[in-house]
Amino acid sequence: MSVLDPIVELVRGLFTSGKMIFEKPVTFQYPEEKRKVRPRFRGRHVLKRYDNGLEKCIGCSLCAAACPADAIFVEASENTDEKRFSPGERYASTYEINMLRCIYCGYCEDACPTEAIVLGDNYELSFYDRRSAIYTCLLLRKLSLMFSNVRCQR
Repeated sequence: MSVLDPIVELVRGLFTSGKMIFEKPVTFQYPEEKRKVRPRFRGRHVLKRYDNGLEKCIGCSLCAAACPADAIFVEASENTDEKRFSPGERYASTYEINMLRCIYCGYCEDACPTEAIVLGDNYELSFYDRRSAIYTCLLLRKLSLMFSNVRCQR
């Protein structure tokens, strides 16, 4: 190792930094400019509905069984003729996703026989406390109305 090696490395580093001055910056101004996501991106969960307004979820709990992080809790109830929530015999009376535990693997999507749960393309997830990180059935229904154009990845 000669005495000039550190100086040569310093000049190479400065040259690399100097080249970057002339390139266009890649910074997004986040709240004003939303970044486009990739086609296979997995973001916020959305509970889908049929066109007639009935829920696609039939309360089978296959998504909860497939979740490796144990982030999904489903409790099923029976449909009646007076109160019909889904076309099947059962519906999910309690459907909760703990977003702090979710690892966005997509196994819940793959396990669902009716394609009721979809990982959408919304990446804006922020919580002020742990309680607001648990998405209930009501919140997922609101999200399905807000993001009704969510793609299905199957």
